[in-house]
Amino acid sequence: MKIIILLFSILFFNISNAQVSDFKNIDFTIADNIAKLNEGESLQNLALLSHKLTSKLHTEVEKFRAIYTWVCNNIEGDVYQHNKVARKRKKFKNDSVQLIKWNNEYKIVAFKKLLKHNKTMCTGYAYLIKELAFLANIECVIVDGYGRTVNSNIEKLDMANHSWNAVKLDNKWYLCDATWSSGYTDSNNSFVSDYNDGYFLANPILFSKSHYPIDKKWLLNSIVSNSIFVDSPLVYAETFKHKVILVSPSKMNIEVSKNTAVNFEFKTLKQNTSDKISLIQFLKNNESDFPIYDIKNENGIIKFKSKFKWLGFYDVHLKIDDDIVATYTIKVKNS
Repeated sequence: MKIIILLFSILFFNISNAQVSDFKNIDFTIADNIAKLNEGESLQNLALLSHKLTSKLHTEVEKFRAIYTWVCNNIEGDVYQHNKVARKRKKFKNDSVQLIKWNNEYKIVAFKKLLKHNKTMCTGYAYLIKELAFLANIECVIVDGYGRTVNSNIEKLDMANHSWNAVKLDNKWYLCDATWSSGYTDSNNSFVSDYNDGYFLANPILFSKSHYPIDKKWLLNSIVSNSIFVDSPLVYAETFKHKVILVSPSKMNIEVSKNTAVNFEFKTLKQNTSDKISLIQFLKNNESDFPIYDIKNENGIIKFKSKFKWLGFYDVHLKIDDDIVATYTIKVKNS
C-alpha cells in the first residue's frame, strides 16, 4: 500500500510540474508591454482591441497573455454588483426558474455597465477574456462553479458563485481566473486593484484548492471530489502568489492529542525559494507564533512539525514570508 501511495504522489507532482513548466522558455515582457501601451482602450470595439493586443505577437500563449493582463489591469471589480447578485442567488436558491429569469434580465444591465464603465464581476471578466480570445482565434470557454473563500463554500458546496476560464494553447487546456488576478475587496468593501500573476495558467492541482467546476471535466488533471474540496484547508490569493500546493494536513479541521506532533507539508512550484515559514495565530489582533521544528526541504517539498501543548481550539495560519497562505482549525484534546 505504501508503494501505491508513493507512486500516486510522484504522479501527482509530475502532473503539477509539467503544467507550470510548459511555457518556462517564453518571455512575456513584450506581451505585458503591449497590454500596458493599450491601457485605457475602449471596449466599444472588441475586435479592434483584440487586434491591438495580439497582432504583433507570434505565439498563442503570448497573445493570450496580452489579453489576460490587459483585462486584469483595465477592468475594475464591481463590489456592488457582486453583492446584489449574491443576494438574489440566496433569495432564489430554491427557485431555479426565477433565478434564471432574473439572471437573464440582469445580464443585459451588467454587460452595458461593463462596456460603459469597465466595471464588472466574475461573469463579466470571464466573458471578456473569452470574447477577446475568440477574436484572436484562440479557443477559450467560460467555466462556472464554486469559488471557495473565507465567506463562501466553507463547510459544503452551498452555492455556485464564481466563473473563470479554460483556454486551449498548443492543443492543451489551461485554467485561469482574471477576476481574482485583478485584485480584491478590502475591509471597507471597496475594490483594490492588485494584479496576482498566480492565477494565470494556474497549476490545476493548486487551482482545485479554491475552484470547483460544475462540469468536472474542467478539473483537468486534478482528482478532487466535492467532499475533498470543502474538507481541505482554506487557501488564499497569496497561495497562488507563492505557488504552493498543500499536502498535509489534508483537512482544514483537525483533532489532535495534547503534545502530539502535527506534520505539515507543502509543495513549492518555485524553482528556488528561501521563503521564511511560520505557523501563527492571532490573539486580540496580535500575532503569536507556534514553535515549529524538523524543517526540511526535499526537492521542493517543505516539511516541518509542530506540537500543541495546551487544550483548546485554535485557528492556525500557515505563513510564508509576510503572507498567510492557508488556514487550519486545530482542536487539542487530552490523549
